[in-house]
Amino acid sequence: MSEYFDNERRRVIFAIDSKSFYASVEAVSRGFDPLKVPLIVVSTGPNIGGNGLILATSHMAKERYGLRSNVSRVRDLPKKDHDLIMVAPRMNFYIYVNSQINDIYRKYVADEDLHIYSIDESFLDMTKSWQLFGSSEIEVAKKIQKEVYFKTGIYTTIGIGDNLTQAKIAMDVYAKHNHGFMEQISYETIPEKLWPIKDLDSVWSIGKRTARKLEAIGIHSLDDLAHHDPYDLSRKFGIIGGQLYLLSWGIDRAVISQKTFPKEKSYGNSQVLPKNYTQKSEIEVALQEISDQVSARIRKHHLQTRLVHVWVGNEYTSGGFSKQSRITATNESRVLDQIVLNLFHANWRGDKIRNISVYFADLVADSSQQFDLFRTADRQIKDRELDKTVDSLRLKYGFTKLVKASSTLPGGTAIQRAGLVGGHNGGNSYE
Repeated sequence: MSEYFDNERRRVIFAIDSKSFYASVEAVSRGFDPLKVPLIVVSTGPNIGGNGLILATSHMAKERYGLRSNVSRVRDLPKKDHDLIMVAPRMNFYIYVNSQINDIYRKYVADEDLHIYSIDESFLDMTKSWQLFGSSEIEVAKKIQKEVYFKTGIYTTIGIGDNLTQAKIAMDVYAKHNHGFMEQISYETIPEKLWPIKDLDSVWSIGKRTARKLEAIGIHSLDDLAHHDPYDLSRKFGIIGGQLYLLSWGIDRAVISQKTFPKEKSYGNSQVLPKNYTQKSEIEVALQEISDQVSARIRKHHLQTRLVHVWVGNEYTSGGFSKQSRITATNESRVLDQIVLNLFHANWRGDKIRNISVYFADLVADSSQQFDLFRTADRQIKDRELDKTVDSLRLKYGFTKLVKASSTLPGGTAIQRAGLVGGHNGGNSYE
């Protein structure tokens, strides 16, 4: 078996997950062992149904009540259970603890060999450094687990592999359920560890829709996928077909230190509105607030946009629209707000609206100002200066200290959202 992989470069990758992260942070801050307390983190607000979204659950809460993070609602809880601890999210606190944990990882790898995948998951390329910290990869992984636990109280799950994919699958499919929260996959163990997996959408990079398509052509496990005609996969799935075939053989040639970046970057924000918006004036206020927010972000990065994209949608798949407009480069709030509203006025057909987003793309350096014919040059210079003054005041004193009067009208959500991080309580989303 190993001869199939003789030409594959082997690395030592650790995929590390902070177990039930938000709930564990809350448990530790209250003096509890995260594995031995039933605790849930609940996000509430007018845009969240079911009396609140269960954002995170402790290990015990999952086992005792069958709850699932980001899926279960408060209405799903048992009516009588006085042991259950229910707390509000503190997103900034979680970000702080996450930075502590990644600082620990930086003791074991160089910055270029650390990839922070999410707030509770990181990849470490230990290829060049693991031998400095122990006599085996498992020994070093246990050392990291202990250090994170002793310094933060957080349990971690570690998958080890010859590449990113193997490490991630080792962590997701096996380590999270093992007694020591650790598992290792290598090219030699592919038939034993990868091919028996039948729950295809539990595998990193295979979503539910792709899993259904694979099932439809008779692929019910990674074993089936590994022994399917790769040319047929490419015909049916395009480039993804080839990637799926390589995945089933545990092949992944990505190297963390050789990061790639998209050729074009864009900035945008989206929002689930607290209710269906039916009034034109309400939708206009919400769109202007989002546009103002994104305008401030591109100014902060000293950029101008030449492409404005607006999407509005309802609770269902039909309705709404997605449109964009090419413009002369600018980052002026007044100009961009009007372009966003023009797109809305030209395309809205009276649908109920629940979701909105505004994106600015085709970005260029903010190194010049193109005057238009509809305002005097002096007026346009003053408008730019006004934007910069507003940005600096909000940065110094906080967004809610200086808001547009329109944000107090029906439809406005900016003041409420100013204290949110990722849509939940805990920070300033305008930074």
